[in-house]
Amino acid sequence: MHAMQYEITLPADYDMGIIRERVATRGHLLDDFPGLGLKAYLVRERGDASPVNQYAPFYLWDTPAGMNSFLWGPGFQGIVNDFGRPVVQHWPGLSYEEGPASGSVPGTATRRRAPLGEGVPPGEAVADAVARHARAARREGVVASALAIDPRHWELLTFTLWADTEPPSVGAEGPGGAEGPVGEGERFRVLHLSAPGRGRLGAGRQW
Repeated sequence: MHAMQYEITLPADYDMGIIRERVATRGHLLDDFPGLGLKAYLVRERGDASPVNQYAPFYLWDTPAGMNSFLWGPGFQGIVNDFGRPVVQHWPGLSYEEGPASGSVPGTATRRRAPLGEGVPPGEAVADAVARHARAARREGVVASALAIDPRHWELLTFTLWADTEPPSVGAEGPGGAEGPVGEGERFRVLHLSAPGRGRLGAGRQW
C-alpha cells in the first residue's frame, strides 16, 4: 500500500462549486482504475473550520504500477492542465483497517501528522504505532483508516474516513502514532469515493 496526496490551494474568493461540479462529472472515471485501492475526493472551504479553500484528493494505491500509471497518464495531466503541477506527497503504507462503519458512505476525512519520536528503535516505534492504529480504527463512525510514514522526516500520517459529516471529538487515543482526540487533525469534506481495489488493501500491518 502506498499513500499519496496533492493539495491545490485556491483563492479566498474562489467558487468551490466549480470543484464540486468537477468531482460530480469526473469522479466516476477512477471508479475502476487498475491498481487504485481508493481515492477520496476531498475539499476544505475557507470559513468552514479551514483557513483556505483547497482541493486535496487522497489516494491509497495497492500497486506501484497503478500510481505510476495515474501520474504519467491523462488523469493527472488533467490536473496539471487546469491548476498547474502540484507537489505530490507520498508515503509508504504501514497499516490499513476497515472500521465499524465500513459499509457507510464517508462524509468527512481527517488527516493527522505526528512525529515518530526519538530514542526508540524505529521498528519498535512503528510496531507500537500500528497496534494503536488498529485499536483506534475500531472507534464508532470510522469507515476506514490508513497509517503511513514519511521516513525522511520520521513523521507518521494517519488518514481516516468517517461516516458522519463531523467526526467524534471526545478525548481518546487517536488513530495515529501519538495520543490525541479521536477525529483530531485537519478535516476535509468527502465529495466522492472511488474504491475499485479497497478489498485488496488488506488488513493490518503492510509487511
